[in-house]
Amino acid sequence: MTTSLLSLSSQLLVGEMLKRAAHRGPNLEAFVFGDTRLTFKEMDERATHLAGWFQNQGIQRDEKVGFLLKNSLAFAEIFYASALSGGVGVPMNFRLASEEIAYIVNNSDTKILFIDGEFVDQILSVKDQLAKVEKIVVVGDTEIPSDFLHYDSIYQTEVTFTPPEGLTDNDAAMIAYTSGTTGRPKGAVLTHKNLCQNSMNLAWEGKAELYGKTLVAIPMFHIGGLGSLVSVCIMNGTIVIHRDFNPVEIFKTIEQEKISTLGLVPAMWIFLFQVPNYEKYDVSSITRCSVGAAIAPLELKKKILSSFKNATLIEQFGQTETTSITVVLYGDDALRKTASIGRPVINVEVRVVDDNMNDVPPGEIGEIVYRGPTVMKEYYKNPEATAEAFKGGWFHSGDLVRVDEEGYFYIVDRKKDMLISGGENIYPAEIEEVLYKHPGILECAVIGVPDPEWGEKVKVFVALKPGKSMTENDVISHCMKYLASYKKPKEVEFIDALPRNAAGKVLKQVLRKNAPLIS
Repeated sequence: MTTSLLSLSSQLLVGEMLKRAAHRGPNLEAFVFGDTRLTFKEMDERATHLAGWFQNQGIQRDEKVGFLLKNSLAFAEIFYASALSGGVGVPMNFRLASEEIAYIVNNSDTKILFIDGEFVDQILSVKDQLAKVEKIVVVGDTEIPSDFLHYDSIYQTEVTFTPPEGLTDNDAAMIAYTSGTTGRPKGAVLTHKNLCQNSMNLAWEGKAELYGKTLVAIPMFHIGGLGSLVSVCIMNGTIVIHRDFNPVEIFKTIEQEKISTLGLVPAMWIFLFQVPNYEKYDVSSITRCSVGAAIAPLELKKKILSSFKNATLIEQFGQTETTSITVVLYGDDALRKTASIGRPVINVEVRVVDDNMNDVPPGEIGEIVYRGPTVMKEYYKNPEATAEAFKGGWFHSGDLVRVDEEGYFYIVDRKKDMLISGGENIYPAEIEEVLYKHPGILECAVIGVPDPEWGEKVKVFVALKPGKSMTENDVISHCMKYLASYKKPKEVEFIDALPRNAAGKVLKQVLRKNAPLIS
């Protein structure tokens, strides 16, 4: 299989980014997974072969290739190959229940489905529902049903790859399904341009020359993990892939591989610092620590800066529908404006508006809305949700923010999480920020629950650090030191751990499900 540029077009295409990287640095180490190390040339060869196999199996432009995989080289190969073939990749959350996976497979019109060996039984339980799936391919050395195919066998077949004609960077490259925190997950259609431009934005804002070797431990089906597969090609860096999140192994890998960039969601950072004697590991190679996907408590950001002394802290804010990053904080601003999430990245237009799409003045709270080349094309097969999201010609994020006089943004909360008690707006994120100041609290979440007198009242869920103890009064008294009386918790429930999705976001609907209704 040739690894030439194959008459690349002038478009921003994901597959061509890999080929250009292979052309610029064919022998550069690009991907590390366990004991396996691949150069850009080797990844290009494998992805091109797989793309040819897709085409030989009848995958045409805009047809869907699904993958239910943990982090691996196979994940990267399938992602690149689907883009090269003209098809559309559909990465799926492996933590979902069988029925939820079946919904995404069917809703996305997946034609070929790749799964890890450990998910064979799960897929078999819903296989009869997957009417549009023509082939199921299993990654890993495991026993499989006779009508399934082993992934490795694909590379033992002769294939022919033909660059798809007429593919543009406005064509879909993948469908990324949202977390589904308010009902069925929606498929955000991300184009080749969306993905390429997002990585270029990050390279510009974050100074690409500092990237070096990046550790990828967040799930790669999440938009933050997927973005690394495009960024590594643009920057000709190296990504070291961890199959699962293991805090001890992260410290070991940093030390052994001399990792320079580490990006985790807030929950992962919190658990990273629970490793006993983590200070013994040599983390001096780390020059960039990034945090995103959920609101990072101020105390956590301070902990990151004090623990990784050679690193710049980069807070990345955005969402799946914006191909990840829209606002970023880094460099000296991480210290000067620690409570902020930063300023908009290049090529993303941002406004803060009220419910009537009027711009709000600095200091006032409004919804952040977006426009630009990283904003998704649409929600797949959901014109109603698409129209609602793009009301007024801007994408509505659902995030409430305020902006200071210097143009720095501050997260207030998710619009749907705000509660109203006695006519006063209360933002759970503000209370959570206060709770994280307490040295005994590991993680926490605040919701509003019905109250016959006040409409809603504040309820707090708290998980304590090992060996720590607190009472309900201790929690309320701590909050009273920092908050107005009407914001204080009225109920406190201690739990072992908060329910989270794979992106590390707290599933507040799970916490709310047993809340009583107002009669």
